[in-house]
Amino acid sequence: MTYQPFHITGADRASRWVITVDHAANTVPQEVNNGDLGLNSNDMNRHIAYDIGAKGVALALGTLLEAPVICSNFSRLVIDPNRGEIDPTLIMRLYDGTIIPANGDIDDAEEARRIEAYYRPYHDAVAGVLAQRDDPIVLAIHSFSPQLKGRPPRPWEVAILHADGYDNRNFGPHVVKRLAQETDLTVGDNEPYFGHLPGDAVDRHAVTPGLVNCLIEVRQDLIANEADQEAWAHRLAPVLTEALTTSGL
Repeated sequence: MTYQPFHITGADRASRWVITVDHAANTVPQEVNNGDLGLNSNDMNRHIAYDIGAKGVALALGTLLEAPVICSNFSRLVIDPNRGEIDPTLIMRLYDGTIIPANGDIDDAEEARRIEAYYRPYHDAVAGVLAQRDDPIVLAIHSFSPQLKGRPPRPWEVAILHADGYDNRNFGPHVVKRLAQETDLTVGDNEPYFGHLPGDAVDRHAVTPGLVNCLIEVRQDLIANEADQEAWAHRLAPVLTEALTTSGL
């Protein structure tokens, strides 16, 4: 099978929602150091290599919301599609205490090759799906580690990351408000990470062009298997549709 740097599921689905998963896979293409970043399987199955559970949640949400789902098919350690092209963390040499051997002495030519081979095709795929819809909603699905090395456990089950305020058709605060009604959840509002960075995927595809947008992070231990991924999708789908109705966006 020919390698593809992205997968699109449900391209013909007709709702406003467009779901993206920037860190869907821990795949290392064969052209990158013969398919090996120099890490053992334990590290390649950690959060440093991909967003554990995010793809399953997104695919289930895509079915429930009648939305296309665009997933990356390369590890964030190969190149991170949720960074701008000039971001110094575009290709990580060290992440959460782990050195990435194959990235240590990467030269400009290899960085440029990875941008052309993996990063840009994924972003072109997202842009292509969005261009086919009137007034789409960009819904970015991520997951976060329960605890980073040497740091305290993270208390949030789910988090919404968004730009400040309600401008730029910012849907995030509306989702935070609706999630606050779920009495069994501790909801992160721009925690454990803050909003959107200039040049990141949501900034590129939604904030800058002025599309309605929201980035959802679910804690990885809660979505480690298919059943839990389905359950979270079923929990989030009505939250999102209710928040959209009340927001008027």
